[in-house]
Amino acid sequence: MLKEVLLGVLTGAVALTIGILLGHFAIDKGSSVPDWVRDASRDVDESIIEKFLAELDTNQLRENLRELTKVPHMATTPGDEATVDFMLKRWQDPNTGLDSAWRENYKVYLSFPNKTSPNKVSVGKTGYLVTWFQNSHIVTHLFYMQGKLVYANQGKMSDYELLNRTLDLTGTIAITRYGGEGRSKKAINAAKFGIVGVLVYTEPYDMNDGLVSESETYPHSWYLPPSGVERGSYNIDFGDLLTPYLAAKDDTYRIPKEDITGIPPIPAQPIGFEDAERLICELDGDDAPNEWQGSLNCTYKLGGPGFKSTSTFNNRLEYSANVMGIIRGSVEPDRYVIYGNHRDSWVHGAIDPSSGTAVMLEITRVLGKMVKEGKWRPRRSIIFGSWGAEEFGLIGSAEYTEEYFSKLSERTVAYINVDISVIILNTVHCIFSVGFLTGAGSDYAAFMHYLGITSMDISYFYDRSKTRARIYPAYHTAYDTFDYASTYIDPGFTSHQAVARTAGNVLVRLADSLLLPFNCSDYAESLDQYLGQAVTAFEEKLAAKGISMGEITRFSRLLWMPLKVRQMNDQLMLLDRAFLDPLAFPEQYGFRHVIWASRSSSVPTFPGLADAVEKAESTGLKEDWDQAHKHISIVTQAIAGAAHTLDDVI
Repeated sequence: MLKEVLLGVLTGAVALTIGILLGHFAIDKGSSVPDWVRDASRDVDESIIEKFLAELDTNQLRENLRELTKVPHMATTPGDEATVDFMLKRWQDPNTGLDSAWRENYKVYLSFPNKTSPNKVSVGKTGYLVTWFQNSHIVTHLFYMQGKLVYANQGKMSDYELLNRTLDLTGTIAITRYGGEGRSKKAINAAKFGIVGVLVYTEPYDMNDGLVSESETYPHSWYLPPSGVERGSYNIDFGDLLTPYLAAKDDTYRIPKEDITGIPPIPAQPIGFEDAERLICELDGDDAPNEWQGSLNCTYKLGGPGFKSTSTFNNRLEYSANVMGIIRGSVEPDRYVIYGNHRDSWVHGAIDPSSGTAVMLEITRVLGKMVKEGKWRPRRSIIFGSWGAEEFGLIGSAEYTEEYFSKLSERTVAYINVDISVIILNTVHCIFSVGFLTGAGSDYAAFMHYLGITSMDISYFYDRSKTRARIYPAYHTAYDTFDYASTYIDPGFTSHQAVARTAGNVLVRLADSLLLPFNCSDYAESLDQYLGQAVTAFEEKLAAKGISMGEITRFSRLLWMPLKVRQMNDQLMLLDRAFLDPLAFPEQYGFRHVIWASRSSSVPTFPGLADAVEKAESTGLKEDWDQAHKHISIVTQAIAGAAHTLDDVI
């Protein structure tokens, strides 16, 4: 039965004109192509797309995933190296049809658990001992935590503020649940209150719809077993921590390890809810608020017993590889459409990332076959990237953009990311959705925020109204296996096929369309909405400080009309670059896009302005209001620059 495709197709810049329903993708080419251009060169051949869609094979997708998940393949481990060899063998096979394939090595700084000295915790009156063999984040030394354990809900600033009203948090260790705030932010927020360490667990109420027993969880359902531990990077920045803004090659300058800034100031450690129950159920003190309660077998309280933790890590430089492949363009070989997916996983990684890798391999098989048989060659070059060490902080893709900064900035048309291709319980219907891509959740981050390249991320998602799970329950755990994926996520691999059809369709149209299929009016409408939100939320507050928003309003109006009508390729391709400002976010590594950067403010508008006004309101300091004024100028200049980009050539 055909399902509607839910795209987590969050287009991060100029929104691609997308209309996918029941596996069919259409971009209206319109009729405004000049006659001389139409006569001079070919446009997208719909019969090629039909052939491509017909060739995508669910059995091939299944076998790709089976092969990719045979062994765990954490970055730089022997399993990862075996996966590199597998990718190279596939892409370098003469029958594959790719013009060339190669590996690119980067020497990066990673943290691994110490095999001879696993992490240990003792807690409570019973002396209950927990031994963990998980990595949390890079630290520069062995760390030892000792203090009172407190329960801090989701580790948001508001959670710690509530705790701080009745408890002295100095020297305590906080146990928090996933959700509400990013992993690293839970530790960053905690440190502001004198907390010395953070534990993070998966709350079954949030992820398992309240189910906790082994008979209710995998392998009996898709829900996470009690022992499941959700791993994840706690790095704040993306890319190699020792070589910011420089590609991590052998001879690259590396900052001293004590100068690393891209990590939380205190340690954080993930645990499963089996261990979390032992810890939380020993807590005493006041009952936690109702909205902080969960599904563990006790009433959650705020304060608790003494807690001791010793953790050791092995931090070292390792070679991590990107595997690259290319189909050269026939007309504009110096224009690139890049398709990427990270290869490394925390354990077997069937869904994250191997479902995406399986899709990419099937797309390269079918497109390569068409090239080899002489049936097709794209107008523009298509570059495929299998990124390394993503789970440690988007390292492979970030190093690639740093090494080839100038070339990619000048030549790249768009970046397509397929990380987790399928995130759906096969009994839950999914829905169609398109939105805008913000933040830095996967390998699109460096392309979008650092280079300003139009980017999109594609996945087959579930209807969130049917379950409380924020993502598939086995995410980043040892239970994310081929059996889990093929039993509960996509038994027939039809969802994988739908993503392959969607991503491949976009890829071919971007590579072959005579005029780039970008819908700039969506961009203009988004800017207009941002402006409206900014005016509503901030105009009076700024005016009270003598700061005007008049210029930003004027330039936004100037931008609207050319966005509506302009269709020349180089100007469209470079539009997002106009919104880059290297000084907009000096404290946020890699973020330069004034529209789509991450923000902490709840106001959905220009991120730098929103965060600056929120901070100024909190402190009342003149220098913070000056920063808000500065961000108005930054946004105004960026919008004016975008309007000039779309102007007629002088």
